[in-house]
Amino acid sequence: MGIVLRQSLSNTVITYLGFGIAAVNTLFLYTRFLTDEYYGLVTVILSTSAILMPLMAFGVPNTLVKYYSTFSDGQNSDGFLSLMLFLPLLLILPLAAISFFAYDAIGNFLSRENAIVREHVWYIFLIGMAMAYFEIFYAWAKVQMKSVFGNFMKEVFNRVMIMILLILVHFEFITVPDFLKALVALYLLRTILMKVYAFRLRMPKLTFNLPLNTKNIIDYSALIILGGSAAIIILEIDKFMINQFVRIENVAYYGVAVYIATTIIVPSRSMHQITYPITAELLTKNDISGLKMLYQKSSLTLFIVSGLLFLLILLNLNDLFLLLPEEYRNGLIIVFFVGLAKVYDSVLGNNNSILYNSEYYRSLLVMGVLLAVLIIVFNFWLIPNYGIEGAAFGTFLAVCLYNTIKLLYVKSKFDIQPFTWATLKVLVLLLLMGLVFYFVQFPLHPIVNILLKGILITAIYTGVLYRFKLSEDVSNLISRILGKIPPKL
Repeated sequence: MGIVLRQSLSNTVITYLGFGIAAVNTLFLYTRFLTDEYYGLVTVILSTSAILMPLMAFGVPNTLVKYYSTFSDGQNSDGFLSLMLFLPLLLILPLAAISFFAYDAIGNFLSRENAIVREHVWYIFLIGMAMAYFEIFYAWAKVQMKSVFGNFMKEVFNRVMIMILLILVHFEFITVPDFLKALVALYLLRTILMKVYAFRLRMPKLTFNLPLNTKNIIDYSALIILGGSAAIIILEIDKFMINQFVRIENVAYYGVAVYIATTIIVPSRSMHQITYPITAELLTKNDISGLKMLYQKSSLTLFIVSGLLFLLILLNLNDLFLLLPEEYRNGLIIVFFVGLAKVYDSVLGNNNSILYNSEYYRSLLVMGVLLAVLIIVFNFWLIPNYGIEGAAFGTFLAVCLYNTIKLLYVKSKFDIQPFTWATLKVLVLLLLMGLVFYFVQFPLHPIVNILLKGILITAIYTGVLYRFKLSEDVSNLISRILGKIPPKL
């Protein structure tokens, strides 16, 4: 088994493990061990830090991966790596100075609606800086073909440590203010550990002899700042803006509902690790027929999986809410609209891979900025009028417009689109099952209800898919699974 395949499998397992730990923290520990106000504060701090991260990183993580292999001699390579270490300081130092001298103004702006945010401005800056350099050192390890440790630190380490800290809060070994300080220390510690690991793989030899193509490198990094900032704004700006218009407790309620809906996108993250290099190869060979087949197969497979997850979440949502504190049980509309947006993301298949690996990658960055602007505009309009439900609907509208533009763009440039008759058949199947099982409810414990309904829906759904062979890939997978079940004696 090759190193790339081994690391891909390890990273997939780590990603799912981290997602499971995050689910426990988000749905059960945060909601019970912190007050709504403090949970909202944690969400605001982390979301705002994440928004700052691409700016502070100066596009270096992507630039490292793109340019590292182009330097064959040690001197140029050392100059490039030295540039990568110091380039982020061009923005971090001015931001630190602004934070210091304009602390009161920044604090007043962030705490316009919620005074509790005011005293935590430095927490946001420090975590944002730690996030930025963590990604840089993670990319440093990636170019040495070592990604598993960094992925573990990113997906698992923080979440396990946060779980421990929340348990310490619950048993009153530490206070909530102590928890917030420990959260900052945790992100800094994670960055230091990643740095130690990265430098063990290749210790930098600091030099001020810049590589010959420094201008191109900095131009590319600046372009990536734009794209990276847009991507993070798309994910995090709604939580930041909710804090600006309504009470901070609503950030916690919104965050929990969004997390539930976000589970829909997990399978696509795993598939994209596989389809990304295949897409790049097909584009290099200019194999448009092969690209069309991959586009349609990835779209159908992800629609089948994401559609099932969306169905399972919606039809079991009332039972799931019964497992949460009462304050968190009013997120149906949020889960519906954000979940629907995630399904639309999945239906696009390898659309992003096609654009990123083609000559049109700059267009994708422009579209990303457009989406970020749309989300901000919609949130300014909808949150003051409709609260957290307005934020969810604004995200849904913006994602629908963005995805539709990407579909039409790929169609215009490559003359391919992801939909087939099987896509329509799966849609009809999902609608029929949703209508039928909406009225099915067992009078048992919520966990038992979720398990029973989940097993029943999944069995019927996969049975219909297999019986009518709506997807060749899914049917082959089911056949292999059935082939491993021993027959009855």
